[in-house]
Amino acid sequence: MKIAFVGKGGSGKTTLSSLFIRHLAAARLPVVAVDADINQHLGPALGLDEDDAAALPAMGAHLPEIKEYLRGANPRIASAETMIKTTPPGHGSRLLRVTEDNPVYAACATTVDLDGGPVRLMVTGPFNESDLGVACYHSKVGAVELCLNHLVDGRGEYVVVDMTAGSDSFASGMFTRFDMTFLVAEPTRKGVAVYRQYKEYARDFDVALRVVGNKVQGPDDLAFLRDEVGDDLFATVGHSDWVRAMEKGRPPRFDLLEEANRETLRRLQEEADASYEHRDWARYTRQMVHFHLKNAESWGNERTGADLAAQVDPEFVLAESAADTAAAR
Repeated sequence: MKIAFVGKGGSGKTTLSSLFIRHLAAARLPVVAVDADINQHLGPALGLDEDDAAALPAMGAHLPEIKEYLRGANPRIASAETMIKTTPPGHGSRLLRVTEDNPVYAACATTVDLDGGPVRLMVTGPFNESDLGVACYHSKVGAVELCLNHLVDGRGEYVVVDMTAGSDSFASGMFTRFDMTFLVAEPTRKGVAVYRQYKEYARDFDVALRVVGNKVQGPDDLAFLRDEVGDDLFATVGHSDWVRAMEKGRPPRFDLLEEANRETLRRLQEEADASYEHRDWARYTRQMVHFHLKNAESWGNERTGADLAAQVDPEFVLAESAADTAAAR
């Protein structure tokens, strides 16, 4: 399952996504974790010290290698230089699997050993001084979108993405790449404002959205969220001494996380697992193509000097069977 954590800055989405990743790792489930936020905090939330987190290989820095590998022998893509963030796979493309070894993981993934088990961690890389005035952060996130477009995940496999804050996720089609989106909302007007924005934007694309109330301190906070969010409020998280210790860099063993919060994580996993039953690979592929054609027309054709609409393979549908076919070649 592909799972996104979204929310306004400071809502606690990185904390919640890191707890969810630890929960999956504790169950010895295969996990690829991706930090796609402009503020790169997922590594430290998973226990890396600041120096190790800063040294993680940036996906954006390896974008040419990623493109060349994913292009494979797809005859519709003349060169890696004509691939953009939305380029969809077709016959001949190389596809990614969660549990395999491949050059993309070799270049961009770092194994983080949690107390429950290992996870693969990939990061977009920070937006730094050299980018000011010359780059857009979405060009870095584009590496994540391209990989998600070419990734085939199966039952019991998890890709967890800590997304960029607020409604910035809608600057590309990446918000449609997920089976389940958990929106982390504080019980404040600003917290629920992001929910309303996300709900409105996502409505036309059948995005499965569940709200997780964070920093809920009592009945008044819970009542506020229920009034503002309604049936989309799926679960809540309150104060956690375990999280406080983690934020100080001294996390206890994960099995010491408070039972109420462990139950919330179990519910999130059950909801994500249930979404697999409704996966529609054909719709997923259509949405991918839709955003590729929009990007091609608005800027991609001009930038690459190619007709990027011709990259669309009308006979191709991304699915587990497509990954099996690609692996056999």
